[in-house]
Amino acid sequence: MYRVTDVVKHLLLINIGIFIATIFIMGDPTAQTMNMLINERVSDMSLWQRYQLAMFFPTSDYFRPYQIVTHMFMHGGFMHIFFNMFVLFMFGPPLEALWGPRRFLFYYFFAGFGALLLHLFVAYLDMSFFGASELEKNIPMLGASGAIFGLLLGFGMMFPEEKLMLIIPPIPIKAKYFVIILALLELFLGLSRMSTGIAHFAHLGGALFGFLLIMYWRKHGTRL
Repeated sequence: MYRVTDVVKHLLLINIGIFIATIFIMGDPTAQTMNMLINERVSDMSLWQRYQLAMFFPTSDYFRPYQIVTHMFMHGGFMHIFFNMFVLFMFGPPLEALWGPRRFLFYYFFAGFGALLLHLFVAYLDMSFFGASELEKNIPMLGASGAIFGLLLGFGMMFPEEKLMLIIPPIPIKAKYFVIILALLELFLGLSRMSTGIAHFAHLGGALFGFLLIMYWRKHGTRL
């Protein structure tokens, strides 16, 4: 029988609770609002305040140190949080059961912070060397997606032969191949900039740091 493990359950409750609370307190972070921020067509500064728990670039006037943590619990709409929590619900418990709650929680946040680091690094390169507007520092990053992609990578490494059923097309695929295809797709979308408003390099950062941590554990073990 499928069982939701303790850390996964608490992460689900915290993420959903914060999402509901922020809607009541700060308003629904709609896609239209986010698109205005992304395309730098904003004259109403209150739109940024709606994302005060999201992560801004450290040189932005809207950056606050607590955003390093809080951005992982903010989401940009119902579909955003639904996808992240669905993946956490499906792939988190097997990893927590395998690693134990403390190591699982460490991995989750390690992947999440790794996602943030790569996202900020790419944003810095964009603004410094590739002609991106300085206003990019005022575009908020939010969501647990980096940690979630770390979990997907972890599942693919720990259960490589496990078969997953895709929705489109409805065919089975081994977890190891699914993770590779997903990473390549994220890399393509990130480099091509075909999908604006999505932090593809944050997703890749979560997967990359998850991979590095698992490789470290395999070589050195852990006392967590």
